Amino acid sequence: MKDSNVAEAVTRAAVELFAAQGYANTSVQQIVAAAGVTKGAMYHYFESKDDLLFGIYERMLALQKTHLDEIIARGGRPDEVLRDVCVDVIETSIDFLPEGTVFFRSLNMLTAPRQQEVTRRRRAYNDEFAAILERGQREGLFRTDIPRPVLIAHFFSDVHYLSHWYDPSGPESKQTVAAQLTDLFLTSIRSADA
Repeated sequence: MKDSNVAEAVTRAAVELFAAQGYANTSVQQIVAAAGVTKGAMYHYFESKDDLLFGIYERMLALQKTHLDEIIARGGRPDEVLRDVCVDVIETSIDFLPEGTVFFRSLNMLTAPRQQEVTRRRRAYNDEFAAILERGQREGLFRTDIPRPVLIAHFFSDVHYLSHWYDPSGPESKQTVAAQLTDLFLTSIRSADA
């Protein structure tokens, strides 16, 4: 196996095993056996099982944060920017559905420093998302009768619930689901005067 493929093979094996039998019930030996690598090869990329679990989520979070920054940098009306951000969050969450499912099920098993890092990164994303909403509220596009944290929770609860019902092999494409959920969200937060 090429060295560049080791981290990917370990990650893929870990996601499958964590999903099938849980994080706590999966040993490092099972992960390396399923990946077809040695423990030494795994530890070259991941310091521990905890580091591996964090890495599974970090890939998705880093990608979503990069996309968020790119969308904001393009500029535009707050409702247009928010639409693009929401679609991206849903589509990338579907692309990383197994990873997201494993991570949210096992988040409480991360060490305290890793949990704090996840919280810090999610808060940074949340703050930028909230700033788009705030701008839209100032411009009269979004309702102000409901606190922003509730509006944000409303959207992300749909995202976090995807793993309970969405099937990538089902009749709805990720693009269709992303457009539908985004439209429902934006309709629900639109100001009556907008």
